[in-house]
Amino acid sequence: MVTQRESRKPFSTNEEAWAAASEWGRQERMNEIESLMWRSERHPRLSSTITSVLVFDSVPDWDRFFAAHEWATELIPRTRQRVLEPALPVGPPAWIPDENFQLDYHVQRAHLPGPAGMSELLELAQSIALQPFDRTRPLWQGTLVEGLDGGRAAYVLKLHHSLTDGMGGIQLMTLVQSRTREHTPDKPRAVDPLPYKENPDASGLAMMELTEQARRLPSVVGRALTAGARAVTRPGDVLSEVVRFGASLRRTLSPPPAPPSPLLRERSGTAWRFGVLECGLDSLKAAAKVAGGSLNDAYVAALLGGLRLYHERLDAPVDELPMAMPVSLRKADDPMGGNKFAGAFFAAPVGIADPAERIATIRGTVLSLRIEPALDTFSMVAPVLNRIPSAIGGLVYERVGGVADLSASNVPGVPYPVYMAGAKVERMFPFGPLPGVAVMAAMVSHAGTCCIGINCDGDAVADPAMLIDCLRDGLNEVLSLAEEDRA
Repeated sequence: MVTQRESRKPFSTNEEAWAAASEWGRQERMNEIESLMWRSERHPRLSSTITSVLVFDSVPDWDRFFAAHEWATELIPRTRQRVLEPALPVGPPAWIPDENFQLDYHVQRAHLPGPAGMSELLELAQSIALQPFDRTRPLWQGTLVEGLDGGRAAYVLKLHHSLTDGMGGIQLMTLVQSRTREHTPDKPRAVDPLPYKENPDASGLAMMELTEQARRLPSVVGRALTAGARAVTRPGDVLSEVVRFGASLRRTLSPPPAPPSPLLRERSGTAWRFGVLECGLDSLKAAAKVAGGSLNDAYVAALLGGLRLYHERLDAPVDELPMAMPVSLRKADDPMGGNKFAGAFFAAPVGIADPAERIATIRGTVLSLRIEPALDTFSMVAPVLNRIPSAIGGLVYERVGGVADLSASNVPGVPYPVYMAGAKVERMFPFGPLPGVAVMAAMVSHAGTCCIGINCDGDAVADPAMLIDCLRDGLNEVLSLAEEDRA
């Protein structure tokens, strides 16, 4: 995920993070994009599940691990809330307390026949990710996985995308992880749980929304009158803005920016295949600097280099393919949690063999995307889609996502070591869903390591293992820029 605006600074101590934890996800209602992801979901073809696989250096004590979740869910009210839909689609769903919350439903334990490696762990993780959420309960699940080689363990955490985006997910993990391996006995306890004003039922929620809309009507009319008066007094300025926005709208909502790949067309969204890559954060930054790009530019260039190699191996070379990239709209003072992003589509330069030239090309494209006035146009359309039958909204949502062959996000993680119940988190691999795309890539920089999770559609990608190998070669191709520069 490209960061468009300044994001919240990391907390400097455990105590500072824990004191702020209760503020994560305090919004009482979903926003329109969250509502669309929730209502249009057709599992698994149009799943909105995001998954993280954390690899520990040791097996945490189960009792301490479970108790840590109990503490965290008491501290962060959203983790014990479920979704309430209004009786009529007149507004977004609400978050209300789950009066039947059961922690042992959400925190589970699994054991792989050991000693298991990364491939066995990812097979388990992708099967967990494909299991649908119980939509009457809080939308998360964590599984401690034991039996990894070297005495290690892992944690598979899945969240529904309506809870948060990637940046919000990192905020959540930062709030509840510790900087020390030792147990902290005097951690802050939860304040009074977040009350819902009237604990409405579905009919009551619909009435509340209609009442709120009636109250907002005078201000909406006032803004419309102000805009009309401005159009009369300053027609030249208004016309210029309309023309500029219209041109941006054509660019952001135009047909696919490049022909789709002939190798990635047969997608079902029902067969998820996970793979991972990793490299040093400093090494990838150095490679980006050589070509005059950012960390994100080098990361995307690595992905595109791998896709070029994949197409060449299968005798189907392409020069471009359609790509999507979420752009974070978060500001430093935005509330934690939730979703604040827009989607950008562009023609990805797959056919450029020189990694430095590829980084430079991507740099120019991404900079132009960030300043598009119509970048967040889908948020303007979402309220309409949320008030029509969900099947139609889901079809539109899938068509928008299916414009791209590849989607790639990049989220800054924690720069320091963190622990869960005494076990050190050595790696944190993120995996996004497949809303119509063939390949979803996500990167989190964790304690000096770039952790890249690849989720590909097993029906679109004929040989997932070959694709991962090619992506690894593409990453090494980019990293070689720094090695050549040092030489």
